[in-house]
Amino acid sequence: MNKKLIKTVAIAAIGMLALAGCSKKDGAKSSKSGQKVVLKVWESADGPDEFIKQAGQAFTKTHPNVTIEYVNVELGDAITQIALDGPAGVGPDLFAAPHDRLGSLVSGGHVLPTANPNKVKAEVLGACSTALTYDGTMYGYPVSAETYALFYNKDLISENDVPKTWEDLAKWAKDFNAKNPGKFGFVMDVGNGYYTIIFTTSNGNRLFGESGTDTTNTNINSDESVKGMTFFKTLRSALDVPAADLDTSTADAAFQSGNAAMHITGLWNVVPFENAGINFGVTTLPSLPGNTSPAASFSGTRAMFVSAYSEHPEEANEFGEFLLSAEMQKLRFDLTGTVPSINVKVSSPYLAGFMAQLDYAFPMPSIPEMGMYWEAMNNASKNIWDGADVKTELDACNATILGK
Repeated sequence: MNKKLIKTVAIAAIGMLALAGCSKKDGAKSSKSGQKVVLKVWESADGPDEFIKQAGQAFTKTHPNVTIEYVNVELGDAITQIALDGPAGVGPDLFAAPHDRLGSLVSGGHVLPTANPNKVKAEVLGACSTALTYDGTMYGYPVSAETYALFYNKDLISENDVPKTWEDLAKWAKDFNAKNPGKFGFVMDVGNGYYTIIFTTSNGNRLFGESGTDTTNTNINSDESVKGMTFFKTLRSALDVPAADLDTSTADAAFQSGNAAMHITGLWNVVPFENAGINFGVTTLPSLPGNTSPAASFSGTRAMFVSAYSEHPEEANEFGEFLLSAEMQKLRFDLTGTVPSINVKVSSPYLAGFMAQLDYAFPMPSIPEMGMYWEAMNNASKNIWDGADVKTELDACNATILGK
């Protein structure tokens, strides 16, 4: 073999080795390759962070080549940050976000579909799989479900006296207020559309229609909504405090200090209220005027989404599915107190009240227009509570949401 031929063969061999090396490097995206993979996960602090850390350690035991790196990005910041950090190549492999922002995430191209949708749907609560399905495709892995319900202080109101209707609640609260100066019969965040939506849901009236996808009609200014928010306005006589002084933290503090008999909030407040020594119970919301069943509430699904910019989508999907196991769901409940996304038994005297309310809850719409709902409905609710015309406020809210 002449020297020129030997040189040609050598160059070809080097090229083949280089290609093999590149293939091996690309193969690092597969957990089957055995190469080291670090998954960056965005989550909030104060409970969810510890869950991700402990779940990550458990996952690494069965996937020795995969390490989970927790990064603190709060739930409310993730949507904006993924749009910046994802394309820049410094984003996460998975991140937590509420399901009502799914439409924006999908339209922005920021998330990947669920890897095994049929399997996941069969494992999780129906409300969770529905919440994470957008335009017929499922995205992400539901790590918890949530809604709110009526908390009551047993030292201030007996279980048998807890009102079943909003009219009775208002009547009871007025009487309680008169007899107990400095205390409240009930409190709630009256300027938060997450809670005030309940007053628009009479007779099946739903935001963006029954499916939550009607972008031509929000129903927020329908006849039922106007009637419901008009009744909401009358509750001011049972809780005579301006909207500016009735935000979430103020309402929480009133109940936590033992100065409120009833409060509308979620399971996330169980631990703080227990730690404060409050003797309380949880039950379904009172029914609206003309209705016999508990008022409908928003239900939410907190999900871990696989970033469309991840270099390790296979491992990311595996970790997302791992978080749905019975062991991990029990761990999350123990650390955060949130409702599991699968049908698993957990020990809590309060969970039954939330599960009962979930029967009357409906998923927050996840279409992009939902992003305009919050500020518009928050403002309308505050203004109505403080005396503004109901129809005028709801018409303005509708126009803002639809961009008219």
